[in-house]
Amino acid sequence: MSADPAACATPTDPVVPAPPARPRGRTLGRILDSQGISRTLAWGFLALMLFMVGDGIELSFLSNHLTDMGFGGGRVALIFTAYGIVVAVSAWLAGALAESWGPRRVMLTGGIIWVVFQVVFLLWGVMREDYAVMLTAYSVRAIGYPFFAYGFLVWVTMETPARVMGKAVGWYWFFNAMGLGVISGYFVALVVEPWGALGTLWSSLVFVVLATLMVAVLIRARPGAYRMTREQTVRGLVTSVTIMVQKPKVALGGALRMINTMSYYSFAVFLNVYMVGTIGFSQAQWSSIWGTMLFANVLANLVSGYASDRFGRLNVIAWGGGLATALTVLGFYYVPQGLGANYPVVLVLGIVYGLALGMYVPLSAVVPLLAPHNKAAAVAVLNLGAGLSNFIGPAIAALVPLLGVAPVVWVLAAIYLVGLFLTFLLRAPGIEAPRIELRRSRTAGEHS
Repeated sequence: MSADPAACATPTDPVVPAPPARPRGRTLGRILDSQGISRTLAWGFLALMLFMVGDGIELSFLSNHLTDMGFGGGRVALIFTAYGIVVAVSAWLAGALAESWGPRRVMLTGGIIWVVFQVVFLLWGVMREDYAVMLTAYSVRAIGYPFFAYGFLVWVTMETPARVMGKAVGWYWFFNAMGLGVISGYFVALVVEPWGALGTLWSSLVFVVLATLMVAVLIRARPGAYRMTREQTVRGLVTSVTIMVQKPKVALGGALRMINTMSYYSFAVFLNVYMVGTIGFSQAQWSSIWGTMLFANVLANLVSGYASDRFGRLNVIAWGGGLATALTVLGFYYVPQGLGANYPVVLVLGIVYGLALGMYVPLSAVVPLLAPHNKAAAVAVLNLGAGLSNFIGPAIAALVPLLGVAPVVWVLAAIYLVGLFLTFLLRAPGIEAPRIELRRSRTAGEHS
């Protein structure tokens, strides 16, 4: 047994008190802050992931389920088209309202709308096979997803210091994609057969209700923040439009966000048919390539945030995003043309493509910093670009029957190459991490 230092001390040996123990909670909070996760919003990242699990459960089978119920392809397509239009508008509105209502209220509104109209969609629409109710309820429910998800993105940009903004948005998109593209897919694969399509659709409510309750109970806004009058709310909505004129670089950032996922939504329309019907991959092979690509993209969402704070946010977007995406888009046509249905090579190509798409994540850090006094309005423009991507991508894919696959992939690649050069027009003081800004100023001083 060790001796007590105080008992062994002599009058000439002063007792040195042990340093006070550092509270574990504070240590964890400092670690989270240093990685871009504000300690006040930490639960929000988990809530976001749970919400996206619930929202993503239906993605892999809802259209097939509605078709099996006897609804024609045109009527099913109309449901998803209406959904996409509402998502695009609501994505802009979520950013515009977050500054005046407060992100927390926007998220709670989104969660409640999603839950209520999911019940209406399933109970009075799907279960009664009432097409009008399904179309209406699914369209209104579309407000919930961008309000919850993009409302939280605004909150992250408001509460995160500029020096770790790249990490913060990287974590945001990591949790977003982990819920939407990974956990929801594995969950459906596990339960869809024993529970059936309808039971699986009902299960989504558990995730969204839990996520909404977490925001209601575990996250609090700063006292006095986001208290605005009706006039200020209207002014915020107007600002989310006029900011594109006042700060053209914000509008350019929205255009680059549209370019980001343009090929993804375009490929979703025609690439499966090309790879399976023309090249000769089995459906299982191509599905596994596509799934691996999505998993790589999830990891890239996190990696790109850290890389951008180290190597420069615009560099990561331009070269890791623009150039790499352009090359891999072309590769999806020319590599199979030369090597046929070579699974390992195309799998690697899919991984690189998924990583490249994720290199656009620093846009979510750059665009709000272009308008530091109107971050919510800037994020609204970014969200609008994300919503428009849902339409532009499929519109380009519609050219395949007219032009063929090769011209369409060249159109997509050319757009990414144009975006590469446009990225550097976003250059402005304060949009990079401090170490990058310091390095650039030193380099400029040496050359002056």
